[in-house]
Amino acid sequence: MTSSDAYTLACFFGALVSGARWLRVAQREHYVPLSATRFAIRWWTIGVSNRALAAIALGATVFGFWVPAACVITALVTIGGPLGLSLRGRTSSLAWTRRLRTVAAVSLVFAAVISLLFRQLGLGPAGCAILAIAAPALVDGVLLILKPVEKRFARRYVIEASEVLDRVDPIRIAVTGSYGKTTIKGYIRHLLSETFGVVASPASFNNSAGLSRSVNEHLGQGTDVFIAEMGAYGPGEIADLVGWIRPSISVLAAIGPVHLERFGDLDTIVASKSEIFATSRTAIVNVDAYGLTGEADRLEASGIEVLRCSSIDPDADIVVIKNSQGLEVTVSGRQIVVGLPVDAAPTNVACAVAVAVTLEIPDQIIARRLADLPSAEHRRQVLVSESGVTVIDDTYNSNPAGAAAALKTLAELDAHRKAVVTPGMVELGHRQSAENRRFGVDASLVADDLIIVGRTNKSALVDGSRDGNARVHVVKSRQAAVQWVREHLDPGDAVLYENDLPDHYA
Repeated sequence: MTSSDAYTLACFFGALVSGARWLRVAQREHYVPLSATRFAIRWWTIGVSNRALAAIALGATVFGFWVPAACVITALVTIGGPLGLSLRGRTSSLAWTRRLRTVAAVSLVFAAVISLLFRQLGLGPAGCAILAIAAPALVDGVLLILKPVEKRFARRYVIEASEVLDRVDPIRIAVTGSYGKTTIKGYIRHLLSETFGVVASPASFNNSAGLSRSVNEHLGQGTDVFIAEMGAYGPGEIADLVGWIRPSISVLAAIGPVHLERFGDLDTIVASKSEIFATSRTAIVNVDAYGLTGEADRLEASGIEVLRCSSIDPDADIVVIKNSQGLEVTVSGRQIVVGLPVDAAPTNVACAVAVAVTLEIPDQIIARRLADLPSAEHRRQVLVSESGVTVIDDTYNSNPAGAAAALKTLAELDAHRKAVVTPGMVELGHRQSAENRRFGVDASLVADDLIIVGRTNKSALVDGSRDGNARVHVVKSRQAAVQWVREHLDPGDAVLYENDLPDHYA
């Protein structure tokens, strides 16, 4: 083996290790093409150390065209960096699913072919050094190539699920919105379960793969109602789900800047979420949300039955108002509950009640079931730890409205010392900095201590916190934040864990 071959192998190994890191990022980002490159740029440009390492790797690669041994530096940098993004991951390691194995195998083949071409050109070390640097782009290229293949592969499970739905023939209810989907789905299941046999898609199974799996594994004789939570990263995705699930009752619960960087603007979010009504006979709409009063009018004009839900409009079909006594629920002008002691978003409750009303559940059953609404895990769950500290677990929430509601819950607690632990909110597009700054302001006015996790939203949160009185602490990881809480909070204190980002965010 020549020295050039040895340098080539070293750089190819660097490309493989680097590729594994970006495969993990791609998996965490749901295999969305260009996600690996987007996060690679973000990581290599964060902090002086990573910027310096990136410059060294690029310089060594260029120098390697004349001095092949320099390419080994590139290999070492891409194996160890970017600093802070570990190969195995703190929050989740690679899960070697069938899809990931496919992406990895195709990426390996492409990498091998490219390296052989460079070797034939006499540029083996430099070529493999380029490959190591460009590993995120290679992964994204493979994701783009495999996207239609994966769509065809998943289609067979969708066809099977469609056949199961036709055979069992349950009432089909769909729920979407920028946030609140999982909570409302749980409320609907709870309100209906005394009267019907209900199956709801589990957890946040809200895409084609998750919903087809839910149908294929859980629907059977005795299923009267199927509740499908539907999520989307862009236009057309909900339309695809509706095309085979064909819900007759659909709920559009909220509009907000969640995934705004993918949608572009709120009007596109409204249009995309409204795809849920394509097959509906009854549309349930939260008219308090951005753009949904007009959407309700449009649907009604098209001949669909529309139930308007609100916490502020007394003329809406379902009105849920929160006051000092609790929730007050009114259906078509008749009051069915007063002083309901439930800590729930009024419009979430209203949307769930609207479904129950549509299915002719008696008022007395609705009222009784409302008294013990379930809470969704990790969404404003109030717990007491073994140490006696009250914990508000809102780690599955990442939207401004939910964050504000969680802060209100913390503010209402009778606690000696209050803390907020947060990495901030992401995927809010051009509004991300402003929304996190606003949250920093509000959190610093409620809490005695604000613990900021990571660097993604550090500047905005710190900037906002200057308007309040909270002591600000910046830590590198969620584990470090939990350790801070254990060391500084005592029985009778309270902490809000607001959002929890996976570790491929800086």
